[in-house]
Amino acid sequence: MSTALIFDLDGTLIDSAPDLHAASNRLLAREDRPPLSLETVRSFIGNGIPTLVDRVMAASGIDTGERDRLISEFVADYNARATELTRPYPGVVDALLRFRELGLRLAVCTNKPVTPTRTILEDLGLSHFFSAIVGGDSFPERKPDPRGVLSLARELGGLHALYIGDSEVDAETALRANLPFFLFTGGYRKTPVSELPHSLSFDDFSSLPALVEDYAQASVAAT
Repeated sequence: MSTALIFDLDGTLIDSAPDLHAASNRLLAREDRPPLSLETVRSFIGNGIPTLVDRVMAASGIDTGERDRLISEFVADYNARATELTRPYPGVVDALLRFRELGLRLAVCTNKPVTPTRTILEDLGLSHFFSAIVGGDSFPERKPDPRGVLSLARELGGLHALYIGDSEVDAETALRANLPFFLFTGGYRKTPVSELPHSLSFDDFSSLPALVEDYAQASVAAT
């Protein structure tokens, strides 16, 4: 099997919303603003931390002139505590172990910067599964710009590459890269599954290895 797998991070491999929520409310407390709910902050995730902070500021009525300072403070605070509450989704580790048994090459393409991505994966015991990482600061444009996933597909050298993510941004990224997209429905998307372009959807990582194996076998049979 020569399929290469490229994963999104937040909302796909890991549930980082609790730590992003906590960091957002610590920022708001420093600015003497009331906290936001977990669901509100969860809806802000997906386009990178600067956009998340922009949305927190807008929701809290904070002057945009403070943007650069608040982003800098948020990044420093979040990076120092990014895995206090964050955990892999159930079934992720077992799925990654199975993919390693199958000899698949794995990578991560996220809008989170590379350095904190590496730290989070290391802290959660996931880093050894991935041979390559593209972050939000790896190219001039972040996802849904397709350059990140396309560069990983080339680097991994797979005959077939799949992109696995959870959001509208991920669906558009895969579409623009012309890659098959497997949609994890348990993440941070706001759009109904039926309205997102995808090859397959799944709600439990325990089902993913079989889906990947079936897809790879069908792809080989079609060539």
